[in-house]
Amino acid sequence: MKHKALDQQVIVITGASSGIGLCTALLAAERGATVVLLARSAATLQSVVEAVGEGGGRAEAIACDVSSREEVDAAVAQVLARHGRIDAWVNNAGVAIYGRLDEVAEADSRRLFDVNFWGVVNGSLASLQALRAAHGVLVNVGSEVSDAVLPLQGMYAASKHAVKGFTDALRVEQVRVDDEDLSIVLVQPTATNTPYPQHARNYLDHEPKLPDPLIDPHRVAEAILDAAQKGGRDAKVGAMSHMNTTMSKLLPSLAERLAAKQVDRQEHERPPLDPDGTLYKAGESGRVYGVDKDGRILDR
Repeated sequence: MKHKALDQQVIVITGASSGIGLCTALLAAERGATVVLLARSAATLQSVVEAVGEGGGRAEAIACDVSSREEVDAAVAQVLARHGRIDAWVNNAGVAIYGRLDEVAEADSRRLFDVNFWGVVNGSLASLQALRAAHGVLVNVGSEVSDAVLPLQGMYAASKHAVKGFTDALRVEQVRVDDEDLSIVLVQPTATNTPYPQHARNYLDHEPKLPDPLIDPHRVAEAILDAAQKGGRDAKVGAMSHMNTTMSKLLPSLAERLAAKQVDRQEHERPPLDPDGTLYKAGESGRVYGVDKDGRILDR
């Protein structure tokens, strides 16, 4: 299904203050979209809006914790009051935890699900009526671990499995049963070079990292914006996403043995920088990337 060109869209992006969300927002604004950025990091969002405006783009910021349905509903109402429509809504906001499942506090695990899963549910359902009216696109950012698993990030993987199940069910109800003229797309990137590990709640003895190879966040942003214009069902980003999701389906026992080998590839050789991470607080990092070309952690 073909949708509006990007320069004719009002696009809302959650988790837009860093990483994939920030990269997608900047790229969308550069290409002429009216971009509404949602995140907890109000100061960072305002800085991004000012930078976009100085470059001739159109961007607005709404401070919002996606785990709160009330805050998401208010954000939708604000966008509609200002623009009258929502052409694309991107549920990208997410948090992470590094630690064994039997060692992570239940409160931390529940908070992760509140953001990663319920944040997607809140954004999807709050924006659904507006997207139906605009014949628009809902883009939910999952992960290769929506199908595969990764030790030491078990609750994150569980939340992304849940995101996939919810997204697929919503698509069936809206598109297959009700024949609504909109697209609901799941984007599944592989490990991406963002501040994701630095923002994680960390139970490990060292600073966490993502296992190599990492892809550039611009590749994920391109897939998201492509979905916003062309629709589709799902999009896997990166060769490892294709390989790991396929192996998990066809050779699950082998996939589990290979996943077990990732334990020692998820830590830097240095003490933790910020073990609490951004699980309960805004990060305000305002950075797209997490490490430099040599794998060194970028300044926080």
